[in-house]
Formats: sequence, structure tokens, C-alpha cells
Amino acid sequence: MNPTESRSQMQVVYFSHGGGPLPILGDPGHQAMVDFMTRLPQQLTQPDLILVISAHWEEKAATLLGAKNPPMFYDYYGFPEAAYEIQYPAPGNPQDAQRIAELLSQSQIPSAVDAERGFDHGVFIPLKMMYPQADIPCLQLSLLRGLNPGAHLALGRALRALQPENILVIGSGFSFHNMREFLWNGVPRQNPANDAFQNWLIETCTGPLSQSEREQRLLEWEQAPNARYCHPREEHLLPVHICQALANKPGQVIFDDYILGLRSVGFLW
Repeated sequence: MNPTESRSQMQVVYFSHGGGPLPILGDPGHQAMVDFMTRLPQQLTQPDLILVISAHWEEKAATLLGAKNPPMFYDYYGFPEAAYEIQYPAPGNPQDAQRIAELLSQSQIPSAVDAERGFDHGVFIPLKMMYPQADIPCLQLSLLRGLNPGAHLALGRALRALQPENILVIGSGFSFHNMREFLWNGVPRQNPANDAFQNWLIETCTGPLSQSEREQRLLEWEQAPNARYCHPREEHLLPVHICQALANKPGQVIFDDYILGLRSVGFLW
């Protein structure tokens, strides 16, 4: 462990946030995920601020949610009425949003603050399970349009200046995200193609590699086994790129189970 790591108070997590509001609505295919989410805070130090990178927000510039009291943004459709009554009234933090945007700009990463947008389900679904009191200030950071892996690695590196702070950074995505393959009855099934990709991702984020090797593998993620089968579009994977580049060290597997019948994984750095 180098001196920077020993001083770091930041905690970095990547996990799969499930299918829309289904985890909150009691869907049996999400039970393993719900159990994991409710227990996860026991593995963590209570943060002063939560920063979520959600797969469900893409902007031209890296954009932070700057509302003082963010509303709910129900970015799903076709669910029961209860799905549109879910509330997560955590406060925002406009000052930190502006500060982090300026930090990114100093690293030549175009940034902005959006004071109008609300929490999308990549934020309020997992946090409602993890911290139901909704009393920790929360920010959200967008992905970058174009979904360039190198740009997201650079975004993670630019956030390293925050490492000494008591911040929980959450990459909220889904390590398998081929919508056509999900089993909506939730019954797990063996899928060797997905297993190969999940095992590659575990090796990349936790195996005996240097940080530069980890980042190179993520840069070239399409060369991973069955990469485009598991991620026809990579917005649910790219939060891993930000988290790994930000953490700058090997992670540990904290989730390896089935969601909607397909295996997915989660990491803690």
C-alpha cells in the first residue's frame, strides 16, 4: 500500500442496480441483490457524501446534479403505479457539485452543473435499500456521450484528488446488460458466455495486475470474451472504468450472484 492509499478515506463501489424499480417492488428475481444492498452499509464507513455515477445519464460534458433537494426522475415506464410513488428525499449538495465540476475542468475535462435534473433510478433504487433514512447528501455524475472508454478512465483519474475525503463513490450499472437475455421469471440459469465475461471482469478489477494493465484491459474491453453479447451498449459497464481508474488499486469482489436469472458482479475498492 502506498502512502496515498493509506491516507485515503474514499470508498469506491461498483454494483448492478437491477431492473428499473423491480427490486423495491418485491420481484423474486432480485432477492439476492436486495439482500446484498441492505447488508452493504455494514461493510462501509458512514460517508459524509455519496457520489453516484449512474448508467442512466449521458451528457456532452461531465455533468453533476446540482439541485439542493433533487426530485425523483422516474426514468422507466410500464410499471405499476407504486413505481411512480417511490421517494428518496436525500439532500443534494450544490457547493460540492460546483467544486467537483471545477476539479474536472482543471484536468481539462469539460464539466457542467445541472440544477434541475432529479435522481434517476440508478441512484434512488440502490440508495433506498442501502440508506433508507435518506439523510446523507447525494450527488450524481453523468457519463459522457459517445461512451468512449478512454474518456471515462480519464474521468476517474481526474477524481483522484477527492481520495482523502470521506466520500462514497458508487458506480451504478449492471455487469451484464443484454436486455433480450434477462429471465423475467428470475430463475437462474447457466450461461457460459456470460460467465466468461464476468470472470474476465473479476480478473481485471481484482487480479494480480498493475494499475496500468487494469486500465489497458478496460480500454480494450471489447476484446474481452463475449463482450458485445454481454453489453450490446456499454453504458452499464462504463461506471467500472471510472471506479477502477479513480480507486487506482485492486478491488475485491463483494457480489457474485444472479439478478433476473443472469450472473452479475460487484466490487469494492
